[in-house]
Amino acid sequence: MALVVVFGAAGRQGMAQVRQLKRAGHEVRAISRRADPFLGEDFGAVDIRPADIRDMDSVVAAMEGADAVFYTHPVKAAVGLVEGVAIVGQAAVTANIKRVVWNTSSWIPDRAGETFSYAANTKGINALWRTGAPATVFGSVLFMDNLLTNWAFPFIVGENRFVYPHMPHLECSWISLDDVAKFMIAAIDRPDLEGAWLNIGGPEILHPPQVAEILSEAVGRPIKYDPSTPRQFARNLCDAFGADMSDEERRVTEAFMEAFYTFNNETAQKPFRVDMGPVLERIPIEMETMRQWAGRQEWRLTNKPRPPAG
Repeated sequence: MALVVVFGAAGRQGMAQVRQLKRAGHEVRAISRRADPFLGEDFGAVDIRPADIRDMDSVVAAMEGADAVFYTHPVKAAVGLVEGVAIVGQAAVTANIKRVVWNTSSWIPDRAGETFSYAANTKGINALWRTGAPATVFGSVLFMDNLLTNWAFPFIVGENRFVYPHMPHLECSWISLDDVAKFMIAAIDRPDLEGAWLNIGGPEILHPPQVAEILSEAVGRPIKYDPSTPRQFARNLCDAFGADMSDEERRVTEAFMEAFYTFNNETAQKPFRVDMGPVLERIPIEMETMRQWAGRQEWRLTNKPRPPAG
């Protein structure tokens, strides 16, 4: 079993990685500045350490003695995406890490170019390869767990509405964060995946009204799909962060998210759709459907803390 360093362990994606690593029998070193980064969820023995992505010595120290590193760029980060993953790659080489697994949290274009914000993923991959780190990259396109965030969950359980900025006909390969983590774990000991990047989505392609039908079954009452404009969605997302987001951060984030979802709705490239057949032939893991995922969630408002976003 491996010792795996998880950056961004306090986020929803990082928590899923810690959860699945522990279930698979691996040791985990969670990188977080919070003494209790898991919001009360018990993962058993986890080594929790702080690190500053702007400080190379700090990042190298966090990796020392580990076998693998899982990296997910934070929503609110001290450095840019390309710079952040390059720092992780450089530190991994210094610390003699056997495998870096980068979860881009979004689609990776087939060709380099100015494909809206997705071009940063291509630039980040190139920056990571140039460090010489033995790495695998997964472009996870759209998360089922987004529906549990403070910018989606309250509408579902409080107003019986599935509010999202997708056109009703938009085809989406929703994937659970636990399944993203399983792909990342599969890459740890796969020599054939060193130097590889793959887009990953869920096992089925759904339109928003189909998601609403599945949510209706899980919640036990009719849930209506209520498409949001990208602008309103961007406001809802920033509202979920509350005082944790400064006025300037909010201005930049709102503008970006509005443009991001406008692009995703209108482009012919279909960033939210993935043909998973070839991926599963190469990495055969058992994936959960949206119906299975929704059936194991708690669809009611509680005082239980949860991350505001991904």
